[in-house]
Amino acid sequence: MKKLSIVPFAVLLVVTALAFAFPGVPKSIETEGLNTGDIAWMLASAALVLLMTPGLALFYGGMVNAKNVISTMLQSFICMGIISVLWITVGFSLAFGEDIGGFIGDPTSFFMFQNVLDGKPWPLAATIPLVLFAFFQLKFAVITPALITGSFSERIKFTSYILFACLFSMFIYAPIAHWTWHPEGFLFKMGVLDFAGGTVVHISAGCAALAAAIYLGKRKEHVEPAPANIPFVLLGTGLLWFGWFGFNAGSAVGASALAASAFATTNIAAAAAGIAWILFDSVKGKKPSAMGFCIGVVVGLVAITPAAGFVTIASSVVIGVGASLISNIVVGLRAKTGIDDTLDVFPCHGVGGMSGMLFTAVFAHVAVNSANTTGNGLAFGETTLFVTHLIALGIVVAFSFVGSYILLVITNLIAPLRVTEEEEKEGLDLSQHEEKVLVV
Repeated sequence: MKKLSIVPFAVLLVVTALAFAFPGVPKSIETEGLNTGDIAWMLASAALVLLMTPGLALFYGGMVNAKNVISTMLQSFICMGIISVLWITVGFSLAFGEDIGGFIGDPTSFFMFQNVLDGKPWPLAATIPLVLFAFFQLKFAVITPALITGSFSERIKFTSYILFACLFSMFIYAPIAHWTWHPEGFLFKMGVLDFAGGTVVHISAGCAALAAAIYLGKRKEHVEPAPANIPFVLLGTGLLWFGWFGFNAGSAVGASALAASAFATTNIAAAAAGIAWILFDSVKGKKPSAMGFCIGVVVGLVAITPAAGFVTIASSVVIGVGASLISNIVVGLRAKTGIDDTLDVFPCHGVGGMSGMLFTAVFAHVAVNSANTTGNGLAFGETTLFVTHLIALGIVVAFSFVGSYILLVITNLIAPLRVTEEEEKEGLDLSQHEEKVLVV
């Protein structure tokens, strides 16, 4: 165990040495064409998106058993550290570096953030510095592996999770981001519309969550978690909702009318979805609950993410309600299976993302966003966009699920993923971190 613990520290020392060897001193900093208003909005948006990860930590942490609160929350927080370092090392290059065949970026393009401070603005974000675009995108990369953690809460070794998170970020997240958001990515060229990450973030994380739940199997004492602190869930939802305005409206990459439109659709979809969840629960004979409203809100936020800058505000109501009902039904179906997706990440983020991707193809209209060159959605009598999204959905789901399953196998061979039955019974807060929540 001691030898294994030395390896991650040695890797960090290697990265530190590389930072010393490649200082990234700019030759000159590009300022031509930059817009101070856009820069200010994107700095704020990047901060808002980062805030979503602590929000997610509270959201997940409040749902698990009291003996696993710290471990669950730390699994989100640690991504703010490890993915940030990985991003400047090679992650940004893999996602947004010089294209290789439409599938991946050249890892040397921005290795150790070379050519970033003095790089020309990103072609699709011409009014902000490249470094700001890179760090805005970093926040998306940070939260994606954190989303997966809800599927294997209460039974995964912390150090093994870190390894999986790094592998997922490089081999699943970065390729899908390249396919979807790089002008030379093959999904981008197909005409796939993903305004803020429904495909890149939520479908990839949701499918990885399903793979993880299947691969790791059930908790030894398989019971639905007794929520440790529902006020944590409420607070986390509030932070997620607040941060999501940077996630979606920030993806307009400027302080513009499009950003305002995406801001509005984001809020309305979340509101409609939260209401739909608790009202649908009432129809099924359940009492309206704080947990239900919060889950519904998050599903609405997930579903509107790919559509936010392509649909009208009225359409966002349909998207929020539709996705909420679909995910609610899938949560019920999942409970009848043997799959132990602890916090229903796949039904909420995976299915929510898939619903959002298809709803985008139904309600998108070129009048909302001229960058949509694929065409109008199915609701307006055109089929090209819908067929394109169906094909892309199949590709991304298969790649995310199969690829993540393979990475889980590899991770388990290097560092076993499951805690022992005794450690699970004791709780991961103590067994993994020697810490304990005294009051929740």
